[in-house]
Amino acid sequence: MLKTLTLLAASFASAFALNSVEININDKDLELAASIDMSQMNDTVEPDTVFLGVKFLHADYTNGDINSSSNMDDYIEVSFLMKRDFSSNLEIGLGMKLNATKNFASIPLGGEARYSLNTELPMYVGGSFYYAPSVLCMSDAKSFLEYRVHFDIEVIENALITVGYRSIDTNYEKPVAQDINYNSSFYAGFKFEF
Repeated sequence: MLKTLTLLAASFASAFALNSVEININDKDLELAASIDMSQMNDTVEPDTVFLGVKFLHADYTNGDINSSSNMDDYIEVSFLMKRDFSSNLEIGLGMKLNATKNFASIPLGGEARYSLNTELPMYVGGSFYYAPSVLCMSDAKSFLEYRVHFDIEVIENALITVGYRSIDTNYEKPVAQDINYNSSFYAGFKFEF
């Protein structure tokens, strides 16, 4: 059994080695993300076009509208994204997520974009916007809204420093209607692309 688990863990790690891993922090929050380029697992998928991702955010209540740490739950998501290069500098993607915290779940739809600046040191500006109305919400959720902007500098090939801003609104319908900003904060981190 231990050999089987070790083999599965090694296979999973090698799958991550083909794609991207990201860590973002500030003085209160920790965010971990990974995405898998599906072309590495399926020869019929064109490279750099279809991605599956996971994200985990351990946020502090002081960076949002939640009133105490005992009411703060971790945020998790699984995502699907299709991307296309529109020019040598611009890529645009459409996607969907399944996200959740305690008593909140939604399936937001949205888009992402990244623009490559023409500089000697590779630099990128990007952003994303995801929204789920009540029809795409479950549990006690009423609606979901997330937007992000980020600036990346590729200091080593496939290793980037990223700085950005995120805002995540988890609006509740029950037990009473509440519009709650789960997290609004600036962050910095590293992104590794394989």
